[in-house]
Amino acid sequence: MKKQRKPKAKRSKRYLSLAAKIDRARKYELAEAVELVKETAKTKFDSSVEVHVKLGIDTQKGEQTVRGSVVLPHGTGKTKKVAVFTKDEKTAKDAGADLVGAGELIKEIKTTEKINFDIALATPDLMKDLAGIAKILGPKGLMPSPKSGTVVADKDMAKAIEDVKKGKVAFRNDDTGNVHQIIGKASWEASKLQENFSIFLGALKKAKPAAVKGVFLMNIALTSTMGPAVKVNN
Repeated sequence: MKKQRKPKAKRSKRYLSLAAKIDRARKYELAEAVELVKETAKTKFDSSVEVHVKLGIDTQKGEQTVRGSVVLPHGTGKTKKVAVFTKDEKTAKDAGADLVGAGELIKEIKTTEKINFDIALATPDLMKDLAGIAKILGPKGLMPSPKSGTVVADKDMAKAIEDVKKGKVAFRNDDTGNVHQIIGKASWEASKLQENFSIFLGALKKAKPAAVKGVFLMNIALTSTMGPAVKVNN
């Protein structure tokens, strides 16, 4: 018996009218792509602008995992709630961390399985203790890791918290070999979105694993929340 295909999702008239402004077969230069995304961001709220990149990697091979971090010069337009796992609570609190603790914080998360923060930083000495909640943090992409720059020495913690608050983001490919990242708001000046895009793409290129051969950035698209995608020439 042939496997039945899932019916395509029905698009609203609003979406279709916006999508008609975009040539789906064309790859646009960055400036034009940004303007199109801004023009087609027709929600009642200030839409986020996202970049989606299809990577030429084999997700079944661990050595081809893509991950990294970068400080976007204009942030993402979202205020991030930062949790810090450290014994030096005063330094972290003074630097602006929203949630700070060590054993008690880990125990609370393990007991309640509730997460009310957007990013987690940790000092190296507490990583062994975090193993107990790795199954809670990991699926949400919140488990601190040296590769993503979220395992930080006490002396560098204040700067790390400051960077996150300013717009530092961590990225990693998903199971389908794609990377997704918010780079701002549709209401922003085009120049800010273009700069954030360029900085992010530069960091993504640097994160290319040595094991990956051939084309790395296979397809790049910009979109707004609930808006149509615009392919970008890379």
